[in-house]
Amino acid sequence: MPSRPYDDDVLAARELYRFYRAGEEETLALRGVSLRVGRGETVAVVGPSGAGKSTLLACLAGLDEPSGGEVRVNGVRVSHRPETERARLRARHIGVLLQTRNLLPHLTVRDNIRLAQRAVRGRPAKAAGELLERVGLGQRSRALPRQLSGGELARAGLAVALANSPAVLLADEPTGELDGGTEQLVLRMLRERAAEGSAVLIVTHSPEAVRIADRVIVLDDGRAREPREVSDVRH
Repeated sequence: MPSRPYDDDVLAARELYRFYRAGEEETLALRGVSLRVGRGETVAVVGPSGAGKSTLLACLAGLDEPSGGEVRVNGVRVSHRPETERARLRARHIGVLLQTRNLLPHLTVRDNIRLAQRAVRGRPAKAAGELLERVGLGQRSRALPRQLSGGELARAGLAVALANSPAVLLADEPTGELDGGTEQLVLRMLRERAAEGSAVLIVTHSPEAVRIADRVIVLDDGRAREPREVSDVRH
């Protein structure tokens, strides 16, 4: 891992473990994973199915609690807090882009963004309409999620993830079901967010997402390693 000081990184995870128990059987999903993502940096996390990638993202986002280790955002510990505190920190500091669950089906696209912004006190940095214009959905603000195409859903989900100008943006397979043109658009917007100062982490199987990353972390059997070169990653 890079030798930068721990507190200098926007997102930092140290020795994350995650155990799951079903009866007498125990599954170790994460085995001491440590990682750091700096301001303005884009990191891709790759690995085979079942390697622990989605578990890792859930722990980084505060959606799940690690069994051991800790997660910090801007030096503030996110892990091992009550869910209400994790939700507050997540709303303020972390944007999460999920493949299918970013939008509430009964709310319009605009109201999904406004709901996310109401979780944070004060006036939002960007209005819902401005965010939708930015992702090319200015004319679709009153549409319900079921009225959107796959590409539009991906862009609307990104607008929700960016609702509170997060310091950290976590994306779980953001281009998994998109055509090539829409994939390039979403990846470009993720890079733009990094250029504005966010730490961006993408869990992905996409070679295109790997190509736009500054660094790649390979997760396999719950353990993480970092290749010397992005070109060393096998797709």
